[in-house]
Amino acid sequence: MPCTPAAGAVYPRGSGRFLAGLNHCREVAMSSNAILVVGGGFSGITAALEAAEVGHEVYIVEKNPFLGGRVMQLNKYFPKLCPPSCGLEIQFQRIKNNKKVKFFTLAEVTKVTGKAGDYEVTVKIKPRYVEPGSVDLTETCKKLSKDTQSDFELGLGTRKALYMDVPFAFPNRYVLDKERCTKEDLELLSGSDVINLDDAPKEIVLKVGSIVYATGWKPYDVTRLTNLGAGDIANCVTNMQLERLASPTGPTNGQIVRPSDGKAPRSVAFVQCAGSRDENHLNYCSYICCMASLKQAAYVREAFPDARVTIYYIDLRTPGRYDNFAKRILDDDRINTVKGKVAAVAEDAGTGDVILTVEDAVSGIKSDNRFDLVVLATGMQPSIAGERLPVDVPVDEMGFIVGGEEKGIFAAGCAATPLDVMKSAQSATGAAMKAIASVRGR
Repeated sequence: MPCTPAAGAVYPRGSGRFLAGLNHCREVAMSSNAILVVGGGFSGITAALEAAEVGHEVYIVEKNPFLGGRVMQLNKYFPKLCPPSCGLEIQFQRIKNNKKVKFFTLAEVTKVTGKAGDYEVTVKIKPRYVEPGSVDLTETCKKLSKDTQSDFELGLGTRKALYMDVPFAFPNRYVLDKERCTKEDLELLSGSDVINLDDAPKEIVLKVGSIVYATGWKPYDVTRLTNLGAGDIANCVTNMQLERLASPTGPTNGQIVRPSDGKAPRSVAFVQCAGSRDENHLNYCSYICCMASLKQAAYVREAFPDARVTIYYIDLRTPGRYDNFAKRILDDDRINTVKGKVAAVAEDAGTGDVILTVEDAVSGIKSDNRFDLVVLATGMQPSIAGERLPVDVPVDEMGFIVGGEEKGIFAAGCAATPLDVMKSAQSATGAAMKAIASVRGR
């Protein structure tokens, strides 16, 4: 039988109750020493584990069906250029082995009341429609009639309404997008012992002493960059889309190809600051975009030894320890850099090639340049940008959390500022330590 709490119930320590939103039905113990982590990406997981491993109960609330966040979509990440499994599988194992960490997926914090040291947090959990367990539903998925665009593949691939479309998914449990099912699909699924089509939203309340916001980042809305052909030109992709093309678990099984015709690109351009450092879009530097493009230039050169790469930039920023990496990549005589702003992007309808209009800031020469594939280095925007938070904390005009520590609320990772994975983990550790000090000091 699934564990089903009463809607809106608050379960005190020792109540013997369980929560259906947990992927492993564990007793929920709530006290002012507990810590809530909003966001189950790399930062959120790190903050949760740091607090749990010194004895605090921690609750992770993640809006997606699986933990792992943005890192899960990468082919490789800094500083060691590891695949996502390199760090995340270890973190997932630590969660499994630590009973003080409990997590809710398909969940959202909707209300926060109280004060530092004594918060009541209301969490709404969407139905998963699939019962707990790691049953392999691959064959059931294949029988469904309708394909839908995969958010995880950033529009480059499709999935079925019943899916587990992330690599080494945690929890290792399918989820059903019931609204995407046809009548025939629902009839088929109704005969499964592990599908519960009557599953319904749930609401629970947690009592915690402090809150860590680790809500991460999202790629800037590329369709707003109309002058760069974003969303209209098939062979003009974003940096995150290229990560999926390069990933062995991606829609092309790691083959970097043109979306329009599946051909291997022999000339690739990277357009830096696509939406960043622009008063009309994101007025700040997104920190890691230059390094990401250099990393992706290496992807292209490793895949295609004869390919040429051109990086158009305002300033190439390679912070700290990344300077040596940048020098190594730029020593490749088939990777060229041009200091200049891309003014326009157009498509050759006959070939699918992309034509960039660029003025070289050094020579002053304006030219049109043809490429097989163009990659826009779109900026990092906080995931909560434009949203109304259920907590009263200051947020700047770009959506980054810039305060709240006096209330026992702490921002970690890209909820506070653009960061790479390593620095996000460091930030998360710092936020966890502050949260621990907050609850212990009251």
